[in-house]
Amino acid sequence: MNEYYYQLTVTPSSAVELFSETLLEIMQNAVEERDGTLIVRDTAPLEDVAWAMERLGTKLGIEVTTAHTREKNEDWINKYKSSIQPIEVGDFYVRPQWENPREGKIDIIINPALAFGSGHHETTYSCLQAINDFITKDATLLDVGCGSGILSIAAAKKGASVDICDTDEVAVLSAQENFTRNAVDFSESWIGSAHNTSKRYDIVTANIIADVLLMIHRDLKSRVDAGGILILSGIIDKYIDEVEAKYQDFETVDKIQNKEWYTLVLKRT
Repeated sequence: MNEYYYQLTVTPSSAVELFSETLLEIMQNAVEERDGTLIVRDTAPLEDVAWAMERLGTKLGIEVTTAHTREKNEDWINKYKSSIQPIEVGDFYVRPQWENPREGKIDIIINPALAFGSGHHETTYSCLQAINDFITKDATLLDVGCGSGILSIAAAKKGASVDICDTDEVAVLSAQENFTRNAVDFSESWIGSAHNTSKRYDIVTANIIADVLLMIHRDLKSRVDAGGILILSGIIDKYIDEVEAKYQDFETVDKIQNKEWYTLVLKRT
């Protein structure tokens, strides 16, 4: 074991999950989140990663603070594991595999170091709330931008038939692995988005970012069957009015706010 390792902290003023997913893509390593600050560690210096995060913040108009340090080595993998706590959302209990299941709850295993989305972020948490409330047995669901697959796994464990897709091949592979880990099945998966299928679904979920929700609004709406539900998330507060206006032809069933993030539950009438 090396005597020292390098640690980078990244603190964006907003869109923490977006920066987390970008770090995962760059590092292919564990990303720890602590009170809005993202922490990555490696045996090699991380100045280039810090520069990339600051540049991303400049491009998005988001203030980003970084700190790069060399630390005395310790067992930070186990330290990281101990910092990840299971969460309970409705009927669901989301946990890493090193934690025990909770009796009476629907068990979902997601390892944060290996996946995009573990349920801890406000948007994922709110989407799980919506799935808990609106999914029914034998419903069909499309998870657009599936990430770790946490939302579609939750739906499958409720008895739904699910399809998954993501523009990131690594995310699709991660979701497939998580389905296997959770002993549930998906029907179809593909690298791409909602426009890559002609099927209609009882429920469509898209936990992405507001810009993408605005850009693909026609594709998302066209995938929802008559009377079906569309769950939109990843919407930071300054974009909520714009997103609602773009989807105004759907009825608003629920509007969930969690800190500065919104999740919309819409119905095709």
